[in-house]
This record gives sequence, C-alpha cells and structure tokens, in this order.
Amino acid sequence: MDKILPHNIDSERIVIGSILSNVNAFSEVSVILSPEMFYNKINSTLYCNIVELNNKGKPADIIMLSEMHKDNNDMLVGITDISCCYSVDYYDHALNIQEKYVRRKLWYISQKLSSDIFSEKETSELIFSLQNDIESIHGSSSNSDIHDLKYALKCVYKQIENNLNGEYLTGTDTGFSEINRASGGLQKSDLIIIAGETGAGKTSSALSIVDKAAKSGESVAIYSMEMKKEQCAARLLSMNCGIPSSKILFSKLESEHLDTLDNGVNKIYDLPIYFDDKSTSNIDMIISSIRSMKVKYGISGAVIDYLQILNVNQRSQNKEQAMGDVARRLKNLAKELDIWIIALSQLNRDSQNPLPNLNRLRDSGQIAEAADIVMFIYRPEMYGKYYPEPFANYSTKGTAMIDISKGRNIGTLKFICGFDAKTTCFHELNKDPLKIEEGNQFPF
Repeated sequence: MDKILPHNIDSERIVIGSILSNVNAFSEVSVILSPEMFYNKINSTLYCNIVELNNKGKPADIIMLSEMHKDNNDMLVGITDISCCYSVDYYDHALNIQEKYVRRKLWYISQKLSSDIFSEKETSELIFSLQNDIESIHGSSSNSDIHDLKYALKCVYKQIENNLNGEYLTGTDTGFSEINRASGGLQKSDLIIIAGETGAGKTSSALSIVDKAAKSGESVAIYSMEMKKEQCAARLLSMNCGIPSSKILFSKLESEHLDTLDNGVNKIYDLPIYFDDKSTSNIDMIISSIRSMKVKYGISGAVIDYLQILNVNQRSQNKEQAMGDVARRLKNLAKELDIWIIALSQLNRDSQNPLPNLNRLRDSGQIAEAADIVMFIYRPEMYGKYYPEPFANYSTKGTAMIDISKGRNIGTLKFICGFDAKTTCFHELNKDPLKIEEGNQFPF
C-alpha cells in the first residue's frame, strides 16, 4: 500500500487530554467514539482505560490512568505527555477521529470486495455481505439514542396531554377511524401484517391506506412482486376517479371519462409515493432500497407485497424458518429507521371455514410473533357465507370485515368497512351496513 490510511494523531491526543482535564468531556464524546476508532495503539488503550474507569464509576484522570500503568514506563511517559493536550473544541476533534475511522473501514471493505469479486460467491451474497459491512460502520459511527426513564415519562405525559386535547392521532392516518382510535394511526417502528386469501383484497387494502397516508403528507415506498409501478398507479387512480383500473390500462376510454380521469390524476399527481421495481427480487435488495428511500425521501412507511413470494437467499433454511427470519428483519428495520412497514401475507386455504385466523398464516407462525399488528381481510361474499358474530346479520354485499387478531399495544379489534369491487377500494362506512332480511340467515 502506497498511502497511509487516514488518521489524525493530534485529534486523538487532544480528545484524551481534554477528557483528563474536563469531567464533562467524556460524556459528550463517548456517544460517537469507541476504542477501535483510535489509530494509535497507545491512544486506543488509554481511551479503553477511560471507558473502563467510567463503567466502574471512577474518575478518568491522570492519577487513575497512571495507577493502571504503574509498571509500564512507556505508558506513563505517554500519559504525562498527552495530559498537556486540551482544546475547547474537543468534540470537533472527536468527530474528526470518527470520520477518519469510517474512511479506514471503507478502505478495508473495498479491499475485501475486490477480492470477493473474483471468488465463486453469488452476486446476491456479495451484495448482502457488503450491505452488512456498511451497516456495521453506520452502527458504530451513529449517535447513540439512549434516553433515561425521566425522558420516556415526559413523552408519555406529552401523549396524555394530546389525548386530553383530542389529538389522538399520533401516527399515520389509516383512513379507518376504528383503527386510528385504537392505535393512534400507523406507529413508527411497527411491523403490520395484512393477511387474507387470494383475491380477498390485501393489496387493495394496503393501497387504500397508502392513499390516505400520502394525502396526509406522509411519504411511502411500495414494493410489489406482483404488480409493476404502472399497475399500482392505475389502482390508486381508480380509487380516486371511480374508473376500474383494468379499463384505465387496457380499454379505449370514452370522451366523457377523460374529465373524470383528469380529476382523479389531479388528486394524486403530487403525492409522495415511491416505487423501486428493480429492488423487488429479494429481501436483501428491498431492505437496502428502504434504507436508501429513508435517506433520500424521508419515507414514513413502506409496503411489501407479499412475503411468500420473496426470494430470501437462504437455501439452508426451510420455508417456515426463512419467513420468520424475514419478518424479524423487517421488524428490526422498522425500529432502526423509525418507520412503519406493512407486509402482506397469504393464508392457507380452508374451504370449510374461510374465516381468517392466526393459525392460517402461510409458511410460518413466526410471522405473527414478529409483527406488532396482524390484520385480516375477510369478504364472506366470495364464498357465499355470512359474517360471524357480532356481525352475523350484516349485509356482505359491498362490505368487508377488518379483523385485527393481534395488536401488541392496542389489543384486538373487528369492524365492518366498505369495499368497492369496481375500483377495489376499501373505505369507511358512513353508517352501519344494511342488515340482511330476517329469515334469510343461516349459520356461518
């Protein structure tokens, strides 16, 4: 190697010297520094000693450090020399140390990648490895988000105050008052599973939520393994103009429909909804894209359609383990990026009793374990059935049941909403569904 890797010994000395001189310095720089970030071995050892002393509740000063190295003359000389270094700008020097460390790590990663490129590893494996390496740098160089109980209680009281003022919506508006009332909207860090049988309307329900969220000013990313961006856009347009998406995409529209279409376009044209068709082949690429979307567009949430057809790149695992792992990774990503993630899931078929339940989540019960909310879509009209109690006497025509069977922080919930089959739009009902005629009921 012709060049010396990036470092700044003077910044390292100033930071350590400032810690020895200022009792508050360590608490400020410790959130962005760790011992391995120091290039010089002596400086790295001294900073490690300082961390150890603070963990034990002892003062990190020249006397305590000298006591730790009383039998090492070289270290004693180094401590005495470095104790003379001090600057009021020690935090800027700490940032300089961190920045040089990141550059060194990037160099090591590039060397590893240049070697792996010529190996027999699959491209997807190389991308996944690179992503993990980059994530490790991000984790070590990002500011800590540690708060004490006092701060957490202040946040709780702030929420109580908002509730008293009628400001119950703390998350993203779902378009359904029943859900908003129970959960305060879609909450950041939550993984929401929307499940149903084929044709029940999982995608449509997610797009209905996205439509409302985006109109509330929230940015959302959509990843669909089944539909291209044009098809998703046509679905959203259909919900806002009343013309079926199939007619928008594949039919010659009548002149009287064009004004209606234009009005629908005006409603959604500027909505902050983003698509990445190239990143829908496997979970690693989707996770990488979501990170990028968060940085570029500040997304509040993401929709993944759907779990069972994802390529998870883990041949050694069975399908159940793989789906559980995907769900956990999505939950961790939602928490890390402070966004909500909606993931759609298929149900195992049950022709005798199509009513959804947690045991029917296809491929893995671990999906439900990782999720904060599991929401089922049930349209008994598809099967010639009726709703279960307490909705047994409600009309099934143009309606659907939303069943939140798991709510980590909100409990369970069931309600009936409207469903427009022509535009595949789920919507809130202005009044109770029409009740079926007496005498026409039969057990579910």
